[in-house]
This record gives sequence, C-alpha cells and structure tokens, in this order.
Amino acid sequence: MVKNKINADSSASSSNPSKSKKNAIYALLGIIVVVAIAIGFYLNNDSSNDLSGKLIESSRNAAIDKFQNQFCGNNTRPNSNEFVNEYVLPTTCEMPLGIAVDNNASKVWYISTKNGILGSYNTKENRFDQERTIPIWRSRQNPIDFSQVWTIKVDRENNIWFTDEKQNAIWRYNNLLKTFEIFNIPEISKSFGTTYPVSMDFDSSGNIYLVGIRSPSLWFANVTEMRNGTSDGISRIPIPLQGFAGIDPDLISTGSVIVDENNNTVWLSMLAFAKKGEIFKYDINSKTFKVFELPPDINSPVGITLDNNDDIWVTDHGTSIFYKLDHSNGRITKFVTSQASSRVFGRNSTSEEGAYTLPYWIQKGSNGSIWFNEHTGNKIAVFNPINMTLVEYWIPTQNALFGQCQPDSANNCGIANLLQFSVGTNNDVWFTEWSENKIGRVDSYKEVPFSVSSSEKEVTIAKGKSAEIKLNLQTSSTLSSSSDNTINMIKSGTFTPTGDLGNSTGSFSEQSFSIANGMSKQISF
Repeated sequence: MVKNKINADSSASSSNPSKSKKNAIYALLGIIVVVAIAIGFYLNNDSSNDLSGKLIESSRNAAIDKFQNQFCGNNTRPNSNEFVNEYVLPTTCEMPLGIAVDNNASKVWYISTKNGILGSYNTKENRFDQERTIPIWRSRQNPIDFSQVWTIKVDRENNIWFTDEKQNAIWRYNNLLKTFEIFNIPEISKSFGTTYPVSMDFDSSGNIYLVGIRSPSLWFANVTEMRNGTSDGISRIPIPLQGFAGIDPDLISTGSVIVDENNNTVWLSMLAFAKKGEIFKYDINSKTFKVFELPPDINSPVGITLDNNDDIWVTDHGTSIFYKLDHSNGRITKFVTSQASSRVFGRNSTSEEGAYTLPYWIQKGSNGSIWFNEHTGNKIAVFNPINMTLVEYWIPTQNALFGQCQPDSANNCGIANLLQFSVGTNNDVWFTEWSENKIGRVDSYKEVPFSVSSSEKEVTIAKGKSAEIKLNLQTSSTLSSSSDNTINMIKSGTFTPTGDLGNSTGSFSEQSFSIANGMSKQISF
C-alpha cells in the first residue's frame, strides 16, 4: 500500500535503539517520575531533623529551581512558522495540558495543572480571558507538584468538564453560574493513591464514560444523579483482563475512551507499556465486552477515535505507528509517520537509528480527517483516510531538556512537549506545550505549497525483487514568486516500528529538486 506524505515546514531523520525505549517510557508516565524524585527530595529535606535550617532552605530552593527550570518555561517566547502560531499564557508556570476548542463560545479552554486554573483564549478577540481559580487544587501549595488534566470536554449546555489526577475526580464548571463542582471516583488505587482519571466521553444522553490510568475499570457517570463533593451517580464496570495474565497489575494502564453513539458502544484502549496491548468494545445494551488482540509490535495503544465509517483509529505510543481497526472484522491496517526529524537531536541531516515519534492522542476532524500529535516527533499530523495522505506540521519550539540532543550540537534540539490537542468543528486545531507555558494553533486552512499523489495504491513485490512507483508532484499556482519550492524527498514504512525500511531498500530517481509555481513533475520511487 502506498501512502503519500507531506512535511509542512519539517524534515526527517531517525535514534539509537537503546535510546528509543527511553524516549517512549518518559512520554506517558516516566516524565512524572522525574518530578516525583524531585518532590521526594524536597519533602525529605524539608522534614529532616538532623540538617541545619540553612541546609534545609538551600535544598528546598535547589529543588524548586530545578523544577521551575525544567517545567515552567521561564524563558519561553511565542515562536511561529508558516503554519503554527504560539501564545504565552498569562500566568507563570501554568504547565497546561488538557485543552478544548469551544466553537460555540469562540473560546479555547485549558487547565493549568500546576496552579489549578481554568483559563480560556477568546478566538474572536484574540486575547486571553480572566482565569478562573479551581477551588481545590493540592499542588497549588507545593512549589514542585502538579495534577495532570489530560481531558477537557464541553457538554451541550456549554459546561466545561475535566479530569483531575491528584484529587481522583472529574470536575464540572457551570458556565452560566460560574461555579465549580467536583465528583469523586469511588475507588482509590492502593499502589498509586489515585485511579488517575485520564479520558472521558459523552453518550447520546449526555452521560459520561470514563477511564483512569490506574484503574482496570470503565466508569459510568449518570449526570442527573451526580452530586457535588460525592461519588453519587458514578458506577464501576470491570474490564476483563485475562489477556494481561502474568503481567504485574501495576503496569497495566487504560489509554483512552470514546463513545460510538451510532452503534451504542464504547471503545477503549488498554496497555502494559511495551509489553501488551488490547482494544475493547463495550456493548451498552448487552453490557458485554469484545476484545481485540493487538500484534506484538504495536503493544502500547493510547489515543483512540472513530472515523466516518465507525472504524477505530489508534495511536501506538511506543512506536511511530498509527493504525485503523476495522470494527466489523478486527482487521488492522498500519500506517507510519515520517522518521523522527534530525532537528530533534540537533543535527542538520545525519539520522539516528531507532528513534520513535510516539503518536499520542488522536481525534477526528470535521471533514473526516484523522488528527494526532507526535510527542517526540515534535509535530501535529493530519491523515486523510480517503486518499491516504499524511501532512505533518512542525512545532517551532524545542526544549533541550526534553530530548536526546547531541553533545556537539550547535543547533536547536529537543521537543516542545506537545502533549494534548483539540480539533474544533471547523477543523481549527489548538494544542498545549506542557513544559513551555504556551498554547498554540495550527493554521490547517493555509494551503500546503505542494501535493504528492500516485495512481498506484497497491504494489506487491516478491522477495528479492523490486518495483517502481510513479509519484506525481504538483506545486500551488497561488504561491508568491519568492516561495521556496525546493522539494526534498523522504521515505518511511511500516516494516519497522520507527518507520525505517528494515531489510528492504528504496530510493528516489531524484532526491532534491525545484519546481516552479503551478508546475508538476513526475519522479520514481
């Protein structure tokens, strides 16, 4: 199967296999371990009786400085490129994560995971609104703590719902009354102290299905029965985990959840990171689960969404692969991003083996397109399932503290920690940069300067043989004469989890060339 790719203001490359696991591990949970160590250091020193007050104060300040330098984006600035614009948040060290586009109100909602603030950006007036303080936020009092909010949803009454890791709860902000309500999950993980609510979705009646990273359960919340400060109306639906037998339960996590209103079903992803992955379908009427086993090479499913044909699209957050799962027969069709850009590692062109881009969260756009973010690839991507074309937008911020920068690197390197995003009804895409104190927007309406197509959609090649694929390139006729129309060809495939071609080889008849505006060119792969 041939898949066309377009890199919008981007480039390609690859990392060492031994390093790639580190890339993947910190992405979902390991990044929090770094902070947990710092927190322990801070608290232990704060309570040590055998240290002098001066040493305690020095240790505390050192821990705070380290945290702020790594996570607060103290020296951040609003970078931009041809397709992406960034906006610095109005309060220092917000550590934004969950985000939701609210087209009805012309707002973009976000949560400060550090300060416990619900903020919004007015897209009509191009300014930030006054931020709203969430009444209970434990990490607000601890200078090196935060509570992760991965999901924000806007309901039919324009109320704002969001998850809360540390309080083991979900919240509702009543937009009319300007009040917050908290609803507690009626279970606590003995190992982690929280079920870690991570993803939720509404059914056709406005009720909520919810999952938590530290909970092997699907939760149902009857909104009419929910009461502020209680667990009323929230019930547990156990998930069958026979497929994870023999794996430490503490390593099993829920990825995300989405409701299929057309078929009255709920889909969710489950993973033991880099060990085992499964997709579950829950039938609301029969109250039964159907399990879809995943191949060993895509064992870390996180993001999950539905396309216009009710098929499931999933991101594998341990590789560079995303895939479609046919809801009728369970068949999986794998796709892959471009290989990790050399810019992530501070190189101009030299590639590194084994680097993953780590596709993370995924959403359907209003026109049926499939959007997802590449965490360590430092891009937001959109895939057209009709013509199988992938467009990737490079994020113009890089932080060397979150990346495997080369020791002799003279260029920018690292990633922006683009951890979550939201697609509006008009395909306007907004994202958060968790460690950069910024949100950003992808201008998806802006014309990409060229297109790639092929008349050949399937090619079968016998082992040891070769084939030629004709590619048609077309540049836009509306571009200014000063536009750079230099095309650099890149390749990747699902032969390996990183997009490398493995034991196969491939080359272009021309690797780099220029095309005048409005002109076309055919080359061979």
